[in-house]
Amino acid sequence: MSSTSHGSTPYYYVPHASRHPAMAALGLFFVILGAGQWVNGVEWGKYSLFFGLVFWLGVLYQWFGEAIAESEGGQYGHKIDLSYRWSMSWFIFSEVMFFGAFFSALWWARAHSVPMLGSLDNALLWPDFKAVWPTAAAGMTASPAGIIEPFQTMTPFWLPTINTALLLTSGVTLTIAHHALIENKRDTTIKFMWLTVLLGVVFLFVQGYEYAHAYSDMNLKLSSGVYGSTFYMLTGFHGFHVFLGMLMLLIITLRLQKGHFTADKHFGFEGAAWYWHFVDVVWLGLYILVYWM
Repeated sequence: MSSTSHGSTPYYYVPHASRHPAMAALGLFFVILGAGQWVNGVEWGKYSLFFGLVFWLGVLYQWFGEAIAESEGGQYGHKIDLSYRWSMSWFIFSEVMFFGAFFSALWWARAHSVPMLGSLDNALLWPDFKAVWPTAAAGMTASPAGIIEPFQTMTPFWLPTINTALLLTSGVTLTIAHHALIENKRDTTIKFMWLTVLLGVVFLFVQGYEYAHAYSDMNLKLSSGVYGSTFYMLTGFHGFHVFLGMLMLLIITLRLQKGHFTADKHFGFEGAAWYWHFVDVVWLGLYILVYWM
């Protein structure tokens, strides 16, 4: 249904009552239930978790399919477009706050916690503590109790630098695809979108190789003090967001191949592009603060 219509497009489209929110919540219930049981050693927990994930993803597939059909059916007018733009803007703002918390943790550890532990006030408690960053001194760790195994720190050469080039290039190819769509050059748009998706996939493979190298060759683990925990939390969550952004771009590319979006109406494309550029900016911060400093 809708409020007052102007021509064939409603002024503000209001969808019919839907089962999808309740069904998605049910799927997430089994995910949380299974995860909680699995980490506590209950055998059936993993089955509940996987069932919940499959159920939840199935609901999302149907839900998004209906939303796409409504959009392609001309039900979404200017007001809905504004709603989506504001929603995506607030979502990205929440992501900025999310990463801001982890960047703040990194800054606090480096600028306050480590120097404070190495001050005269704590010399009696930990006389051998070395207030250095990263939290690894030459030939030993900076663990006062000696409970952290020696590890090497990650440098910007060469895997992180390669990944930086990949992400920056993907931002360029995505922008080219966007301008091609505005100019009604659909074939060019699709080609550069596939290239952008490919660059995202390669980034993930390079990061996976970097993790394997760090874990096996450098003994750098999540348990490697505050350096290891902040390194994996920041880069790991960023990698997860790259994966989500890559899925968004993949779905947009498949929709483009089906003839969806026009030069004047393509916010689905723009929303995914906003998210991808946000991921690029976060990586630049990571590259400087984590790998160089």
